Amino acid sequence: MTQSNYTIPAQTRIGHVHLKVANLDRAMKFYCDLLGFELITMYGEDAAFISAGGYHHHIGLNTWYSKGGSPPPPHSTGLFHTAILYPTRKDLAAILKRLMDAEYRLDGASDHGVSEALYLSDPDGNGVELYWDKPRSEWPQKADGSIELYTHRLDLQDLLEELKS
Repeated sequence: MTQSNYTIPAQTRIGHVHLKVANLDRAMKFYCDLLGFELITMYGEDAAFISAGGYHHHIGLNTWYSKGGSPPPPHSTGLFHTAILYPTRKDLAAILKRLMDAEYRLDGASDHGVSEALYLSDPDGNGVELYWDKPRSEWPQKADGSIELYTHRLDLQDLLEELKS
């Protein structure tokens, strides 16, 4: 791999993710009805574009090459997860409560030092991370000044306490 002096602009961000799904209605129930994304537009009968806050789309869902398909097998290449960033810890607590009320299974919950995250899978087996970033001033640092990332158990009861304030 060749290294260059080029550095991507600091304001660059991931604009959207486009997922292949087996059943569009089932995917819409998960992303819109459960997670709360809003439908922006349908693209024919086989694709939907959804967002938070009216953006043109944060997530595209399509069955163009995957209608009726099966989830990817474990231990193969592909998408590990889509990460959905919530603005506050209280917002993360609210979606946790919503998932619990719907009896939707979590695959994990972690404190990474810089963020707190909930992990689950969508109906097609795509990994989904729901998280919030801690304030930068709270990020743990190593002795050399770099950020220390770790994976500790997230206390879900403590997270739910956010809803009381």
